[in-house]
Amino acid sequence: MRYKDKIVLITGSRSGIGKAAALAFSKEGGKIIVSDINENNGLKTVSEIIKKNGEATFFKADVSNFGMVKNLMDFIIKKYGKLDVAINNAGVGGDFAKITDLSIESWDNTMSVNSSGVFYCIKTQIPIMLKQGKGVILNTSSVAGIRGLPNATAYSASKHAVIGITKTAAMEYAKNNIRINAICPVFTISPMFDPEAMDKLKEGISEKLKANVPMKRFANVMEQVNTMLWLCSDEASFITGQAISVDGGLTA
Repeated sequence: MRYKDKIVLITGSRSGIGKAAALAFSKEGGKIIVSDINENNGLKTVSEIIKKNGEATFFKADVSNFGMVKNLMDFIIKKYGKLDVAINNAGVGGDFAKITDLSIESWDNTMSVNSSGVFYCIKTQIPIMLKQGKGVILNTSSVAGIRGLPNATAYSASKHAVIGITKTAAMEYAKNNIRINAICPVFTISPMFDPEAMDKLKEGISEKLKANVPMKRFANVMEQVNTMLWLCSDEASFITGQAISVDGGLTA
């Protein structure tokens, strides 16, 4: 098992890609810290891991709050004494609107969670990994962090920022045996991206989105998670500072 006895933190792990990652890393032997702003669903993820004979604990945190992020890292060190893998996955989709119609409140909230949240996490994770002499950080960006996404200004801007943070931090700490990468998913079927719900709001929109993907389908969560499992493992030991697209060829 690639993650036997490794301490793995996954933020935003109450559902979707984050939850699937928590279950998968546990199956590979990892001891999982499930962190989310939604305590009830976060505890459900922990319960599922334990039912499968894994080890997991929950810590409630809003990644847009630096104090809560700092408390999360302090909790991990107090309980486990180390942090081997940190997956900064928490994020929000934000409002779907043209830039002139986007509210300041929506912009601030999306940037706060998606961009500042990743910055706060990395800022508090790197000192831990420096002390222990190694570590792996993986941030969840998006294909919208590589190209523009009409009517999603804040989301696209925030995910571009994630890649900028990832690449800069990777260059700064590569010599310290800390690898930092980002994954860039395309439309992945999950509670955050539900084609049926989208079609109820605007008929046929899911098929139009699917048509933009060269493989002519949406991703499933395990196609994202399998990439995460590889990127965070020793199999990817010479990869850092990269934004890996898992997008069916959309950004080719």
